[in-house]
Amino acid sequence: MSDEERKLFIGGSWVEPDGGHYPVLDPATEGVVGYAPEASREQVYQAAAAAREAFGPWSRTRPEERAAILDRAADLMQRDFAPNADLARAETGATAATARGMQVAVGVSRFRRYAKGALEPVEQAVVPQINEAGPMGKAGVFGALAVRQPVGVVTCITSYNNPWANPAGKVAPALAMGNTVVVKPAPQDPLSVFRMAEALEEAGVPGGVVNVVSGSAPAVGEAAVDSPDVDMVSFTGSTAVGQRIAEVCGRHMKRQLMELGGKGAALVFDDADLDSATLGIGTTFAFYSGQICTAPTRVLVQRAVHDQLIDKLTGYLGFMKVGDPAARGTVVGPVISAAHRDRIESYVELGRKEGAQVVAGGQRPAFSRGFYVAPTLLAECTNDMRVVREEIFGPVVVVVPFDDEEEGVALANDSEYGLIDYVWSGDVARAFRVARRLRAGGVGVNTVGRNMEAPFGGFKKSGVGRDVGSYALHAYSELQSIVWPG
Repeated sequence: MSDEERKLFIGGSWVEPDGGHYPVLDPATEGVVGYAPEASREQVYQAAAAAREAFGPWSRTRPEERAAILDRAADLMQRDFAPNADLARAETGATAATARGMQVAVGVSRFRRYAKGALEPVEQAVVPQINEAGPMGKAGVFGALAVRQPVGVVTCITSYNNPWANPAGKVAPALAMGNTVVVKPAPQDPLSVFRMAEALEEAGVPGGVVNVVSGSAPAVGEAAVDSPDVDMVSFTGSTAVGQRIAEVCGRHMKRQLMELGGKGAALVFDDADLDSATLGIGTTFAFYSGQICTAPTRVLVQRAVHDQLIDKLTGYLGFMKVGDPAARGTVVGPVISAAHRDRIESYVELGRKEGAQVVAGGQRPAFSRGFYVAPTLLAECTNDMRVVREEIFGPVVVVVPFDDEEEGVALANDSEYGLIDYVWSGDVARAFRVARRLRAGGVGVNTVGRNMEAPFGGFKKSGVGRDVGSYALHAYSELQSIVWPG
């Protein structure tokens, strides 16, 4: 099916949208990549009703059948790897290498991971309990099982920074556990998600098990949350939107999985490998042009090595080619939209007014087209500045000095966010000691690398719940206990 004028995927059929279509723009050229469907509220409700109808039969399928469908879908996504990566690059502005290696490839690997996950045991024995005779019955030994059951219909609202890995990380484990889904992609780049739906359809997923509805209007997302047929909402995006979704979920007792904002602290101690720290912090500029919630955007550096780290980061920025994401050698592409570019630039200007020193960047790159932001380094910052406290979600790093371990930990924890923090130190014992004191869902010690079986999620306003690895299977399930007399 062409990306020129997409249809909605509801109940196993491709359906004309009630609201027509809207253009999806290439952030690098500002040209039209394709036209996405604008669903009506009624069509979103129809998608949720189709998922409700499909839930009973799908939840009772053998795990091997669900695994086979997920595996076949991964094969089909891999078969079309090149065009899928080209589309991801075009609609997100990610560099070609990022679109291939971190978007489509990760999406495929997640479907493969949860094909295996569908076969993981869902029953766990509980230690038998000896009960004396009483009001609850005769004396006896009572056995018990804890059984994971699917939640039901799951709405998956995905982020614009990764239209392959993020939806795959929701859809694949949800299906593996026997749930059905309504996927509402980010309005900026939904076309990749329709490609994912095509692969699932060709793989043999039954009608109604997967539904995809898109739209540029807030009403589409609102309907996907408030539909009475929806049992759970899995959302990746800003904390502000997550809070509004949580309010609706709370009124109706819908389950939630929220992966929200971040302002990752990178504590760099005076015995750290500064080259390693520089490379790690530099990923803020390189991956998705800073549009990544796990980025180490808030650098806390011990005073003894403050100037050295600033020099190294400045030198590193000098080698980061900004430009056409399709061109060989480009490291930093555009951000997702003109509005977001303007927002990032306003933060840089705010930083200047707050007293930060713009060490590098701060000027818009001289391109006639495209939503480009220069990688920017702000020094002489303090923890009360808005540029230090608020998520900018762009290629901007702020640097705050500290004197000793106690102050470093206090500064790191002085944030409403707590997704992933980082510690660089040559003293591994200290690094792990500090890591355990950080109020964050994850901590990288001398690395920005991830273990993709480790639980992922945030403390504080960075989210609710955990996913990735087997933890995602747990997130998309309910625990049921079954008790019997021995």
